[in-house]
Amino acid sequence: MACRRCLASLTRHFRSRLLWNAALENTQTLIFRARGPRLNSFDSPAGFGCINSLQFNITRHLNSRPTNPSDEEEDEEEGGQSCEEEGGEAPASKCMVQRGKSEEEKIKEAAEIGYKVIGPLDPSENPFKPYEPAFAVVQIGSHQFKVSNGDSIFTERLKFCEVNGKLILNRVLMLGSKTQTIIGRPVLPDAAVHAVVEEHALDAKVIIFKKKRRKNYRRTKGHRQELTKLRITDIQGIDKSDNLATNA
Repeated sequence: MACRRCLASLTRHFRSRLLWNAALENTQTLIFRARGPRLNSFDSPAGFGCINSLQFNITRHLNSRPTNPSDEEEDEEEGGQSCEEEGGEAPASKCMVQRGKSEEEKIKEAAEIGYKVIGPLDPSENPFKPYEPAFAVVQIGSHQFKVSNGDSIFTERLKFCEVNGKLILNRVLMLGSKTQTIIGRPVLPDAAVHAVVEEHALDAKVIIFKKKRRKNYRRTKGHRQELTKLRITDIQGIDKSDNLATNA
């Protein structure tokens, strides 16, 4: 039994070496065509006459472009000239022009959120005033805040504004004081709330943990929300007098 196994292994080894030598001799085309009975462990190496030919096609990929660096430079120059001739309206894949948002786009995006950037705070300017008995309900993005003069609030990170920048919160939903209350439908067009950007900060970390039982699935992530701290300096559009309304 051991002799049969040794003979079979030798036969397989000799057959593989024979095919490999034939492939090395003729790398262009090799034709294998099996004829005759299948070899077994008792066949001799001379029985390989049944293998007449194998066909092996080699596909070669040749580069037709010139390898001269001067030709490549000429192609780049021609591409640049074509982009210039088209007046900068070439597709982005050939002529990519990177540009930021214009001032009009910034103002429009800020107005959609609910604020307007005035400019930086002057060092000699003191926008903070003493407390006044009035409040306002303003909307910034998708959040609403009830604020008074001197309050500080944290909102989601506001774009296009820096620290010590002055803002106007123009999406005012409600105004109130001791003498009157004004409710918008839904916004008060003549009301405005002035604020100053104090800092850009990060909120406390929130852990997001996901698990699927019996599936060996566990995912842990952390998130820190970017925030902007605003200090309310003035509320405009309502009477702030302390005189209470009396019945006639």
